[in-house]
Amino acid sequence: MKPQQTNTKTKPSNAKKDLVFISFGTISMLILSYYYNFFFFLVRYFQKHPRSITFIDEIITSLFTLSIGLAIFSWRRWIELKKETTQRIKLQEELLQMAKTQAETERIISKQLRSEIEIRKAEELHQQTTAHHKKNHPV
Repeated sequence: MKPQQTNTKTKPSNAKKDLVFISFGTISMLILSYYYNFFFFLVRYFQKHPRSITFIDEIITSLFTLSIGLAIFSWRRWIELKKETTQRIKLQEELLQMAKTQAETERIISKQLRSEIEIRKAEELHQQTTAHHKKNHPV
């Protein structure tokens, strides 16, 4: 019996779905903020508090660096997960092969034992019939 294999070409992985969802969300937010000025409240706040704007470049740089770092971190974890999954699948296939080999070995041993039992039963029956025959017909 062959192990079931899923067709990965027709079914996208969760990581790919997440990547598509994040890309769609980012593009949607860019379009909405461009046409509807969602973050105009920040502009008004910085116009009212001009001293606060001096920290905006540090905040933007830090957030940009954090997003790149998290993307690299996620990518590396994804690669590690793919390697581990590949190793686990390989080990599982080896275990299945070992189980098949063990089952085949047990089947062969069982067949040999049954054959041996049948031979011994036949010998015992032959001995009984010979003893019974000698008992009824003494020479």
